[in-house]
Amino acid sequence: MAEKTKVKKFAIIKTGGKQYKISEGDTLLVEKLDAEEGKTLDIKDILLVADGDKVEVGKPIIENGNVRVKIISQEKADKIVVLKYKKRKNYRKKTGHRQKLTKVQVEKISVK
Repeated sequence: MAEKTKVKKFAIIKTGGKQYKISEGDTLLVEKLDAEEGKTLDIKDILLVADGDKVEVGKPIIENGNVRVKIISQEKADKIVVLKYKKRKNYRKKTGHRQKLTKVQVEKISVK
């Protein structure tokens, strides 16, 4: 018989218009958060929390939920080249963009 493996506690959060699946101890890059390096920050937009067989889904977010993250660093992503071009008109415009990102480490996932 196949043994049941214990599912690690994880959550799905929303920040910067994107959704991330996180677990305690994870490190991830998110859209820029206004906080200094070394500070902790609480994220309230939790969409789902799963701990083993117990799953709690928000409608749309979980009330009384909290994810504590520690700001590790403020960074910039690789440059994206944007090129505009119109044929036979001698029109070319080249610009670039570097998105600002924040590297965070998940310290604690809690639901009351």
